[in-house]
Amino acid sequence: MKVELNMHNNNTHKQVMIITHRSSLFLLILLLSTFCVGFAVEDGEAEAQKQNPFTPKAFVIRYWDRAISNKLPKSSFLLSKASPLTASDAATYATLAAANTLSTRLPEFCSAAHLLCFPEVSPSLDNHPKDSAFSVYNDGQNFTNYGTDRPDGLDSFKNYSNGFFNTPVNDFRRYSRDSAGHNETFTSYGDGNNVVDQSFHTYGTNTAGGAGDFKSYGANSNVPNLGFTTYSTDGVGREQKFSQYSENGNAGDQSFTSYGKESLGAANDFSGYGTNSNVASSGFSNYAEKGTSAKDTFTNYGVNMNNPTETFKNYAKDSVFAAEKFSNYRDQANVGADSFQSYAEGARGGDPVEFKNYGKSFNEGTDTFKGYAKGADIDQKVNFKGYGVNNTFKDYSKHGISFAGYTKRSSKQSLTGNLAKKWVEPGKFFRERMLKSGTVIPMPDVTDKMPKRSFLPRSILTKLPFKSSDLKRVFRISDNSSMDKMIVDSVGECGRAPSAGETKRCVGSIEDMIDFAASVLGRNVTVRATENVNGSGKTVMVGRVYGVNGGKVTKSMSCHQSLFPYLLYYCHSVPKVRVYEADLLNPVTKAKINHGVAICHLDTTAWSPTHGAFMALGSGPGRIEVCHWIFENDMTWTTAD
Repeated sequence: MKVELNMHNNNTHKQVMIITHRSSLFLLILLLSTFCVGFAVEDGEAEAQKQNPFTPKAFVIRYWDRAISNKLPKSSFLLSKASPLTASDAATYATLAAANTLSTRLPEFCSAAHLLCFPEVSPSLDNHPKDSAFSVYNDGQNFTNYGTDRPDGLDSFKNYSNGFFNTPVNDFRRYSRDSAGHNETFTSYGDGNNVVDQSFHTYGTNTAGGAGDFKSYGANSNVPNLGFTTYSTDGVGREQKFSQYSENGNAGDQSFTSYGKESLGAANDFSGYGTNSNVASSGFSNYAEKGTSAKDTFTNYGVNMNNPTETFKNYAKDSVFAAEKFSNYRDQANVGADSFQSYAEGARGGDPVEFKNYGKSFNEGTDTFKGYAKGADIDQKVNFKGYGVNNTFKDYSKHGISFAGYTKRSSKQSLTGNLAKKWVEPGKFFRERMLKSGTVIPMPDVTDKMPKRSFLPRSILTKLPFKSSDLKRVFRISDNSSMDKMIVDSVGECGRAPSAGETKRCVGSIEDMIDFAASVLGRNVTVRATENVNGSGKTVMVGRVYGVNGGKVTKSMSCHQSLFPYLLYYCHSVPKVRVYEADLLNPVTKAKINHGVAICHLDTTAWSPTHGAFMALGSGPGRIEVCHWIFENDMTWTTAD
């Protein structure tokens, strides 16, 4: 007796396995027959099955056939995200997960399963006793001592952990500590990185004379977790410049603890902190606190930011004979929540303390300013030239204070025109009438900025916890690291109650996504995704347009990535949408360059009045429909036509 197992590829039968009957293999043959006979194999699936029919990806393919009723080609886009684990590795890690010991094999598990895990790094103990010029440092180790106890001379440090790395973890302990008459420059630290943990502990601490210049820290980073502890503390007669801290960043958290604290005769200049950043959380403490005869200037903090959450504590507190200037705090920012505590509190003598432009925002958020010149010497002059809109100004000195302007503005005034373009990329939102053949429109950057990861197989996922504290233990995550915050945020978003009319679920396996799609839409479903990123950030022409379900109001389930160690999607279905597919053309040559998928939300009643769509398009909640493209690596499920 012999059993032939046939698989189909474009209706052509191929014999892939012949097993001669033996009694010891009979049960295995029955098992293989149950799982393998008769399912369609698309693209590279045949090769995967030929290698081993028990891999996680092979299981997903079989599961797809059982759960989805149509015989449309399977989504190669979605299958490419299936777990790359071998059959034996999947079984091993599932056993470890069940025994709660997966953390003992974490590095190899993360590598084999293609997950996002932060490396464990060891400190570098190099002291670098002589003046040095570092050009590039990217080895991912902690840097312990650079330029300590230098007399005179010059140090320069360029490009520390720069480039677009995923999950760099770096800690720089000491730079130019206890030096005398020494000059140093630090050009860039951690610029242009993705999901980064960077910390810098001491720069120019306990120095005499000399000058320091730090140009850029964490600029152009995505979801950074940045910490700078002390810059030029206990310095004597020293000039310090800090040009850019977390400029043009996206999301993340950054903190700066101490700048020029307890310095004598120092001149400190901080030019830009968080300028042009998006949805950032920032904390700045102790700028020029307890300084004597200092000359301090802070030019821009949180300027042109979108939805920032910022806290500034202690500027020139208890300073003596200091000259302090703060030019712009949160100027031209959009919404957000900000707190400024203690400006020149307890200051004595010196030149007038000046503050220009606090919170002149658009679509104002919540601002609180406490302790302005409170307890300052009676002869201390404090000039405040501009305080923003809809803010709370509390607890300030009743003498020696002058206000040049306190802005009041109608709460109905909104961010429009050129200001809207700062925060809402052209083409990110559009009206349904733009989806017409021949229309030329701006295309937003649809490129996926998140680290590349894979789904977990359900056999492992079901054995892992989905509680923040437990996940931190499994993935060996430090408190207050960016991964810690990512997990807390994602678990919280997954756990929140759905909004009105929304059906939601977070899924960490393809099997779970298939099940949720079938529960919302039925078994006759298909995946739709934008084909590529061509045309991103450019002008495109709309070609042939196809309306799903004949262009009628339909149901869909959209899935968006979350930042998480494994590939986790937030999937949800909202009522009253229309889904379109459209060819996107080069507007000059008319050649097809992309095939986009767009969703039009017909009911925007529950949306916030400050939603980016209304900034870009005008109008407000419930008054217009809003359309947007499906970005790279996101998707929407609909019924199959």
